[in-house]
Amino acid sequence: MTRQSGTTSAAPVPVGAYSQAVRVGNTVSVAGQGGFDVATGQLVGPGVVEQCVQTFKNIEACLATVGATMDDVIRVDVFLADVAQFAQMNEVYASIFNPPYPTRTTFGVELPAPGMKIEITVLAIVE
Repeated sequence: MTRQSGTTSAAPVPVGAYSQAVRVGNTVSVAGQGGFDVATGQLVGPGVVEQCVQTFKNIEACLATVGATMDDVIRVDVFLADVAQFAQMNEVYASIFNPPYPTRTTFGVELPAPGMKIEITVLAIVE
C-alpha cells in the first residue's frame, strides 16, 4: 500500500523529519501535536486546558488533510508534563469525543518546549 502524507498550514509545521499525518489504506496516524497557535507559533496559554483544546484543533486539521475526522479516531496517546493535571485534560477529552470513546493511554513526561503542558497523538481508521 502507498503511504500518503498529509500537510496543512492549519497546524504547526513539523520541526523534524516527520509528517503531520500519514495515511496507509484506511489507517491514519497523526504526529504528536501541542497547544501551539499556528498564527503566532506560540503556546495558546499557560494552562493545560487551553493547550489541550488547541492541541485537539491541531489534530483535527491534520486528520482532515488525509480525509479523516475526530469521529474516526480509535486510539489517543496523551503526554502530560504534570500528571496532576489529568482531571483537567480528561474534561476536555470528554468534550471532544463521543461514546464509545477511543482507547487512551496517558503518560507523565518532560515535554520539549518551555511551558508546554501537553502533547497528543492519535490513530484513526477511515471507513
